[in-house]
Amino acid sequence: MAKPISSLKDIETIAVGSRPPGRPDDSGRGGRERPPSLPEGSYRLAMLFALASIGMLFLGFTSAYLVRQGLGGDWQPLDPPAILWANTLLLLMSSATLHRSRAFLRREAIREALWWLSMTVALGLLFLAGQYGAWRQLAARGIYLDTNPHSSFFYLLTAAHGVHILGGILGLGYITLRGWRRRLILMGTPDRLKHYDALVGAAALYWHFMDGLWVYLFILLFLWR
Repeated sequence: MAKPISSLKDIETIAVGSRPPGRPDDSGRGGRERPPSLPEGSYRLAMLFALASIGMLFLGFTSAYLVRQGLGGDWQPLDPPAILWANTLLLLMSSATLHRSRAFLRREAIREALWWLSMTVALGLLFLAGQYGAWRQLAARGIYLDTNPHSSFFYLLTAAHGVHILGGILGLGYITLRGWRRRLILMGTPDRLKHYDALVGAAALYWHFMDGLWVYLFILLFLWR
């Protein structure tokens, strides 16, 4: 006589069969090690897809910019606010600090790597503050979003880039905090350190792309005539 179904566990047993013996909280692995997490290359691949999407977005902005530039006589190019040069330098420095952080990670110098990661986050925040300062400088000169087509593109492109930089800061900040919290664990387990380095590597790919994108936008807005 068939056993009556009286619980969700009975339904699960019918659908997938009986679980192998093990602790109730280890999904039937019987105390064995957890299955491996995503391969390190997966982070990099996912990031490349994300960057391709962002690149397409800014290529669209570029096309609109070039078409509008050639349409009429109301195009009045702005002179770059002086603070933008300093902001560009800050962002390039942040790429250098992030590169140095990865070099320390590869040498398993965890504390030094986390210090340089923290420095990268701080430089990113300074860059965003500087971009806001550039907006304030333009507003003080009476240049706003709707002043002329070039100013509209300046505010649009710097805002779009700033949002992506903010996303990068949040990601790097999370990875940095996670590293500080687990520093002692990372020092004793090469596998965890390798996984952490893969995370930092994916974040570095994003950050270097954002740096290059800003240099490209700066040239497009102020040097390409």
